Parts: sequence; C-alpha cells; structure tokens
Amino acid sequence: MEKKGVKIAAQNRKAFHDYYVEEKYEAGIELAGTEVKSIRAGTLNLKDAYCVVKDGELFVHGMHVSPYEKGNIFNKDPVRTRRLLMHRREIRKLHALVKQDGYTLVPLSVYFKDARVKVEIGLCKGKKTYDKRDAAAQRDARREIDRAMKERNR
Repeated sequence: MEKKGVKIAAQNRKAFHDYYVEEKYEAGIELAGTEVKSIRAGTLNLKDAYCVVKDGELFVHGMHVSPYEKGNIFNKDPVRTRRLLMHRREIRKLHALVKQDGYTLVPLSVYFKDARVKVEIGLCKGKKTYDKRDAAAQRDARREIDRAMKERNR
C-alpha cells in the first residue's frame, strides 16, 4: 500500500541565500534501500550539494545521507554521487543552459511523493555579496513592519 501526499525530508535553505532560483524541476533519484530508510528518518544534508550533467545523465554531488543504523553491510558511502532521473530532453535543456549562461543546478529539497523519493532541482544564478546584504535588509524591514502592524492591531 502506497502512502499518498508529499512529505518533505530536507530543504536547502542556504541555496536561497546564495542563489537566485530561476526555475524549479522535479527529478527522481537512484538510491539503495538503506538510503531510503535513512532519508525517511530525516538524516539528510543538502548544504553543499550541487548537480552536474555528465554523458547525458544528471548526477548530484555532495548530498550527505547518513548511514542507516540498522543497515550494517548494506550501507553505502554517505556522500557518494547519485544519479538523478529526468527525461533526456529536460537534461539536454538544462545542460545547454548551464554551459552557456552561467547558471548552476542546485538541489533545493528532497521529499517523498507517493512513497517515492523526489529531488527538487533549482536552475540558479549566483548572488553577489551586496545582493545578499540587500535581501537580508529587506527581510529585516519586512519583519519590523509586521511587528509594528501587530502592535497597532492590539
């Protein structure tokens, strides 16, 4: 019996801080059985992860899936390169964009969709340091405005 719905296993908040996310894509991921159990337990880190197109296939590097405690000999290397599953034409399109326009592919989140593990990939452009400061200033200003409105409504 398959479970319905979407359950987020991990998010890459650092990606939204370091990059402008232009587009989002959904991809499947090739995992071993113990890795799926480990992701279900929530032991997953996307902080330094990135995606690369090689020989017409899409791979994710730097995604850390902690070894499953009860997995013994079946556990794989926690930071091994994992293949992502997408349609060939989508991979070709992403590869062309990454090669030309200075984009990069960053995994934004990993989630379960109807008992299958999916990865949300962002087509991203890097932020400069001053952009990051502007974003932080806007976030702080928005927080102050919300706080003032809340006080006023009391």
